[in-house]
Amino acid sequence: MRSSTGIKQLAGLLVGGLLLALSTAVLSESAVTKGSKAADLGACVAPTEEMRRNHMDYLQHDRDLTVHEGIRGVKYSLAECVDCHAGKDEQQKPIPINAPGQFCAGCHEYMAVSLACFQCHRKTPEDKTTSLGDALDDKARAGHSLGLLLDAGQQPMLSPAEFAQLHALIQED
Repeated sequence: MRSSTGIKQLAGLLVGGLLLALSTAVLSESAVTKGSKAADLGACVAPTEEMRRNHMDYLQHDRDLTVHEGIRGVKYSLAECVDCHAGKDEQQKPIPINAPGQFCAGCHEYMAVSLACFQCHRKTPEDKTTSLGDALDDKARAGHSLGLLLDAGQQPMLSPAEFAQLHALIQED
């Protein structure tokens, strides 16, 4: 009896070790999408492990500074994340960062975490020639970055009621 218990325990440890190794392999894959600006850089704004653990806190903190206090040019900008991490297709057109297999979607799907940022915010790097920013003159553009928002004419995926509810939650933060 004892030998079969020992064998079962050893088998359990081996299976557990294998599962741990496989999950570590998934998480240790490159943190960038091939064809993105980030693929050519040595590092992000913080070490990979730190960004994996804390990016949502950094973005929320800087969102609060921008939305609530009007402070622009924050360290962790969602627009900069998109500009750097979005991949490109065969025609060199940007692929939405939340598309299946892309930078944000890959980890968020693996972790089963909702990715609601892009219901309102841009999914691809800003095209400086066609964005709402073109409507601003150079003087106004210097102080305002509208590239994070959807392009002119694009509708958010949220209904007006959902949009109001989301912004009410942000106000409570």
